[in-house]
Parts: sequence; C-alpha cells; structure tokens
Amino acid sequence: MNSAYRNISLGISLQGQLELKSFKDIIGRWNVVDISLERPDQTDARLRRLMPRTVLREFDEPFGFVEFGLDEFPSQVSADALAVVRNEHCWSQLVPMANGDEQFKIFSFHFPQGEDNSGFVGWLASHLKNKFGTGVFVICGQDSRHGGIYDYWGCPISLAGEISAELANLRSSDS
Repeated sequence: MNSAYRNISLGISLQGQLELKSFKDIIGRWNVVDISLERPDQTDARLRRLMPRTVLREFDEPFGFVEFGLDEFPSQVSADALAVVRNEHCWSQLVPMANGDEQFKIFSFHFPQGEDNSGFVGWLASHLKNKFGTGVFVICGQDSRHGGIYDYWGCPISLAGEISAELANLRSSDS
C-alpha cells in the first residue's frame, strides 16, 4: 500500500470512511489553500452550490497575449495588463487586443471569503471541455482583502456567447 495512504499522523484516514478534519486542526493555521477530501459527486454538488455565490465579471473587449524579452521588464508592461507571467525565455502579458492572431473572451471569478473553492478550476474547466470541446486557460491571483484567490479565465472568442450562457446557467439555482 502507498505510504501516503498509511500516514495517519496528519489526522486523515483514507481507509474506510473519510475522517475529515480542518486544515487548521492538522497544521495549526488557516492561511493555506483549502484541501477537501470528498467523493467526486460531493465536489460537484459543493461547487455547484458555490457557483452562484461567486462574483463573476465578463470583460467586453477581447484579450490576447503579448510577449517581450526578459531584459525589457518592467518598461514593456502595459497598465492594462490583467496578468504578467514569465518563463526562462520571455515575459507574456494578457492585454486588451482589438485585433491579432488569437483573441480570447475573459471572465473572472472572485470567491466569497471563507468558502471552500478547492477543485473549482478543474471542475469548471472539465465541464466546459466536455460541453464545448475546447480548453480554457486560467490565471490565478491573490487578493487577501477580497476573498483570497481569484481567477481570470480565457476561452476562444468564437465560443464567447455559448460559454457566457453556460456560466449563467451554472449560476442559476436550476443547474
């Protein structure tokens, strides 16, 4: 048996029924990412209940990625950038883009303070992939004063209307 399943010292038993303890009980503090041990159907139900309580923003203008060299930081960062990330070769920023090779519809989600949003990205990305046959990209940030983690989601501009309608459906009490 995998040692991860036998290590009960963290207060979690994965044999038989799950014994759930708060992360605070396990490590003595709250300022960590939530970890939920639940069956997939429980995760689905929890996140469907959470979805209507998120703050969803849809950006009107299309966005795209603009790259620049490592040595051009910070002078090339746009004040309109939603995100700026880098790898070992270049910086990439997500900015409004009136025209370009690849444009995306951007949505953002902010979560209510204290709500367990663990698994949200995987859950919603899988849902959208299964329904529309396309992937999405997600860029996460942290705002401790406004609910903690927030997400920017990008989808192909060609599916913007359909994905917007599906997000509205998921946020309705009937979903």
